[in-house]
Amino acid sequence: MIKVSDIILKGRFVVILLLIAITTLMYYLARDVKMSYQHAQILPADSQIQIDFNDFKSEFGESINTMVIAVRDVEFFTKEHLFAWHRFGLEIESLEGVNAVLNITQLPILQTDSTKKKFISSHWYHPDMTSLQIDSALQIFQDQKIYEGMLYNKNVYSALMLVDIDKEVLGTPDRKFLIDSIVDYGEEYSKTLNLDVRYSGMPYLRTIDSIKVKDEISVFIILTLLITSLILYVFFRSFKATLISMIVVTIGVLFSFGVMGFFGYNVTILTALVPPVVIVIGIPNCIYLINKYHTEYRKNNDKSKSLNLMISKIGNITLLTNLTTASGFAAFVLTKSETLQEFGLVAALSIIFIYILSILLIPIWFSFFPSPKLRHTRHLDRRWVRSVVLTLSSWVKNKRRVIYITSSILTIVGFTGLILVETTGNITDDLSRNGDLYTDLQFFEKNFGGVMPLEIIIDAKDTNAIHKASFMSKVQQLQDDLEKYEVFSQPLSYIEFIKYANQAFKQDGSKYYVLPQRRDLGRISSLIRKSDSLNNLDVKLTDKINSKARITLRMNDLATPEMDTILSELRPKINSIFHPDKYNVIVTGFSRVFLEGTKFLVGNLVYSLLLVILLISVFMAWMFRSLRMVIVSLVPNLLPLLLTSAIMGYFSIPIKPSTILVFSIAFGISVDDTIHFLAKYRQELLESNWNIRKSVFKALEETGVSMVYTSIVLFFGFFVFVASDFGGTVALGMLVSITLFFAMLSNLLLLPALLLTLERLITTKAFKEPLLDIFDEEEDIDLNKLKVKRK
Repeated sequence: MIKVSDIILKGRFVVILLLIAITTLMYYLARDVKMSYQHAQILPADSQIQIDFNDFKSEFGESINTMVIAVRDVEFFTKEHLFAWHRFGLEIESLEGVNAVLNITQLPILQTDSTKKKFISSHWYHPDMTSLQIDSALQIFQDQKIYEGMLYNKNVYSALMLVDIDKEVLGTPDRKFLIDSIVDYGEEYSKTLNLDVRYSGMPYLRTIDSIKVKDEISVFIILTLLITSLILYVFFRSFKATLISMIVVTIGVLFSFGVMGFFGYNVTILTALVPPVVIVIGIPNCIYLINKYHTEYRKNNDKSKSLNLMISKIGNITLLTNLTTASGFAAFVLTKSETLQEFGLVAALSIIFIYILSILLIPIWFSFFPSPKLRHTRHLDRRWVRSVVLTLSSWVKNKRRVIYITSSILTIVGFTGLILVETTGNITDDLSRNGDLYTDLQFFEKNFGGVMPLEIIIDAKDTNAIHKASFMSKVQQLQDDLEKYEVFSQPLSYIEFIKYANQAFKQDGSKYYVLPQRRDLGRISSLIRKSDSLNNLDVKLTDKINSKARITLRMNDLATPEMDTILSELRPKINSIFHPDKYNVIVTGFSRVFLEGTKFLVGNLVYSLLLVILLISVFMAWMFRSLRMVIVSLVPNLLPLLLTSAIMGYFSIPIKPSTILVFSIAFGISVDDTIHFLAKYRQELLESNWNIRKSVFKALEETGVSMVYTSIVLFFGFFVFVASDFGGTVALGMLVSITLFFAMLSNLLLLPALLLTLERLITTKAFKEPLLDIFDEEEDIDLNKLKVKRK
């Protein structure tokens, strides 16, 4: 029978040509990968929340394309300062891609014509005004109650400007140029008056986020390569071993981008994590392969034989460990979230590719070089690693009771901390609390009621029903309730313009900024119909047949529990005003969709984690054919997850879209050590004629070195993510690193302790004879020659 090792080594030139061809193809596919400039859709398409939001967008347009700009200026209404702000707005409006700018200097004053047959409007401000004229016009403007607090907060001397950006531009790389141009004009304004300009709004936040994601991909790849290459060189003291490992993972990174290009995926904040993860997972493959090569060569002093044994012995077990890791990511493919599906598919396929690259390139690479020298194999006897493994072996042998007591205490601590874990879903939750993005957002929330859009759509189910006095009174009642919430901005609906029309019609000050009396409603409605445009804010607030009314407002960036509390309070109030049998009231908007998406992801956390555990259990049952062994092997890998959740609870690290990935990823990786240990343990049982105690310690001694090496690489590899500007990515890197560290200790202490304590209860005949032979990575055992007595 032709061996895989013979195909690889004897056909190495063909393999190299094939890899060059595939790598070239992946390079061309990777060139088409672009950054995602849209917020990822988390909710499934059939979610009612998502359907409502899509219906809203198709009828009323996008509500998340508005950038907000503000300045605090105690001299804002002086001639020089007001003109500078006016010019700033005109400069922005002149930019290609800007649909409209809502600026205080361009707000109209509504009044009736001389015959009171229609409404006319004119701007209250003109650049040619003198200081006295501005003061006079300002008094008239301040009497227009519709604008009160809308674009100027007199309590803090702060002005606001709203910039509506073309959604087509926001979906392209041109958005960066547009946002940069706006900020450039802002810097000119800032330098002219020596004032700080604040920026926020979804277009701005998304643009800055996408730029950071793009920058961080390169940073993480470089940092991960540097750290892992340094660790590898320290381990192996070999430039050749380090170089080939870097070549393998570099091509693996290219393959991950190629996979994205093949499926037409864009780079998101999640898929941006795949390349560094590929490096971190690929390096342990290299370590196991190179370790085996050096171990075999030191035993037989035959390079060719050592390379064949490296492929044959490590091939099966590394394949299965990579499959278990890939399954941890692939579980996300079975969720209903498109974002998680993309992440899971790209990560899973990339891990399979990195395995194939490792098993092909590393043997071929060393086949072209002379045999290893003595200094290249000294790492196998490194004292500090051996000392660590021997210490752990001693604890397992003499302190199993301490291990169990400690594990029990940690379990209790874990469950206690788990209760404290909270769920959040802030849109800006991952922003650095010390950065300008967050501080500017806080400014808007404190002075203008936030920037996150929230929409309420009221369907009266009848043409022109929204113009009835009774319906408008109900809308006013709901708006009065909304104004009681400090987290909301001033609500805006079509009745604000009806009230403004009433004020203009009465021509007697802001006291008539109320809904018109029934006797005046007909006349005012007639004047409105004859007017060119009453809504000068360019916001669509009603549908075409006047059966639906929209209340639009901005809100603070609330966490999921806070938003749930508010919605639970609002819904009874809404139903008491608009009876559900007669009206259909929908609360939607990007904020609602995002927060509901967070709850959806948290729900999928349990589902995906259980799915990962199930998939890996099936793998292990297939490998070892022992249900008892599968159950025991899961315990050392579930305990670290419990401790990680406890850390999240005790240190107030919430469950959110970025941290929910920790558990499935960490479990999929940590169980690799379990597979390596049990594979070695099974083969030691065969060699020692079923001596369980001897087999446990032999397995611990032999696999411990590689487990320590790979755990160090994984720990520091994931810890690289703490350099991120995104809080969620920092938490992800830190938590996965901690989980994998706990998993290493658990697999080296708790797992062997359980095997010794339970002994023959779990080590059955079926475990001895698995469905698939997994070759040992340390000893050259001819399984066919071993004879085991059967009772």
